[in-house]
Amino acid sequence: MAFRTVFTLMLLLATGFAAADTLLIEENIISGQATNHPTRGMTMATVESRYGPPVARRAAVGDPPITRWQYPDYIVFFEYNHVIHAVVPQRVAQR
Repeated sequence: MAFRTVFTLMLLLATGFAAADTLLIEENIISGQATNHPTRGMTMATVESRYGPPVARRAAVGDPPITRWQYPDYIVFFEYNHVIHAVVPQRVAQR
């Protein structure tokens, strides 16, 4: 079954039926439960009420719309109104 899935994906990519944009970020996705950061699925309202207002907000871009909120130690990415990732910029991770 796994071979069939991989083969199908390869076939779709090779024939041009599937396309995707790739966002490369020089940052680390936060992992581990010990860190105090927003988690996947939280709403913007929940993030702001628990972690305060962000230092900076970037307007939504793309389809689906991706919004970015900057906090002092991490960046939170939202798809529509929900967290999809929280990342630590390398400059913070290297402290």
